[in-house]
Amino acid sequence: MVVNRRGIALSMMSTMSAIVVVLACSVALVAQRKDDKKDDKKQSDAQKKEILDIVKIVDAAAVGQAATNDFGLSWVHEDYLKATANKEYVPFTVTFDASKATSPNVALYWRVVAKDAAAPTATLTLPAKKDDKKDDKKPAPAPKYAYEDINFVPVTAAQGATARLSRAFTVTAGTYDVYVVMKEPASAQKNASAPKVSVVKQTITVPDFWSQELNTSSVIVASRIEPLAAPLSANEQIERPYALGMMEIVPTTDLKFSTKGELSVFMLIYNPKVDAMNKPDVTVEYNFYQKPSGAPEKFFNKTSPQPLNGTTLPPAFDMSLGHQLQTGQAVPLASFPAGDYRLEIKVTDKLSTKSLTRDVNFTVTAG
Repeated sequence: MVVNRRGIALSMMSTMSAIVVVLACSVALVAQRKDDKKDDKKQSDAQKKEILDIVKIVDAAAVGQAATNDFGLSWVHEDYLKATANKEYVPFTVTFDASKATSPNVALYWRVVAKDAAAPTATLTLPAKKDDKKDDKKPAPAPKYAYEDINFVPVTAAQGATARLSRAFTVTAGTYDVYVVMKEPASAQKNASAPKVSVVKQTITVPDFWSQELNTSSVIVASRIEPLAAPLSANEQIERPYALGMMEIVPTTDLKFSTKGELSVFMLIYNPKVDAMNKPDVTVEYNFYQKPSGAPEKFFNKTSPQPLNGTTLPPAFDMSLGHQLQTGQAVPLASFPAGDYRLEIKVTDKLSTKSLTRDVNFTVTAG
């Protein structure tokens, strides 16, 4: 079985206050897992059959055949970050109805296909039969997809109708179709009932962070950011793709917040110019605008600008070593009247005199 697995790891130096997190980090892509072959050997014949069945299901969906959605599987959100080797890292989140499951485990498969790619042949395949001596001598075909992976996920009805899963992949910039499949194992079905299957397809456009132009990752809106005692293992990283080095972001896609809560955002800043000490001189501004119904938006408030330069960054920060800028805010919403808002994040590179903005639209509810 050929599996293209990738993760992301960040090593960080940071300074923190109650409402501001400014981190400097280097990003390193986790290489193809060395234990993939061991994992292949451990796969049961039943799992191998599941893989073949799933590949057939996706191949059918890719040529336009109608797909079932027994679990109510839904693509919710994706984010874009810079990886290595001219690739980008794309963690994504799906939801499903766990109460529909009739087995304790389901297979989760995701395939990424470039929009301009020719129809590929399957790469997640079983070894050749023992009597296929000629085929045994042939090397395994190179992967034809931009990315694919599979793992087996425990499911309980207690997870409810909006259970969430996050996974990730790495690809070069471009437009892709992403297929996600959730399938119960056929071996777990009683009375020969058909296993439940869901297939969803999502088209995404992955930005290019490898030019020399000032750029940023997605603005990740977090329900919380938690420290980690140690970086995750490769297996753990697959199931928790928003774990970055010594911290883990728990993203939220519900952009409605109570006045008792806070708005937490996080992003990386790419390609700023540097001085003779390989340090940038960047300022990040966070401006909030109210969006009254039926009226033009108006300025509401702002936080203090964040300077990211040789006087505020850690002494060891050096962009020539691959360190990258991170910025974020955790803003209490107690002073925000209920209503709709737009957060404008303005990044200004003083050395290149260039700037850009990113927006987050959100809603504050009373109580």
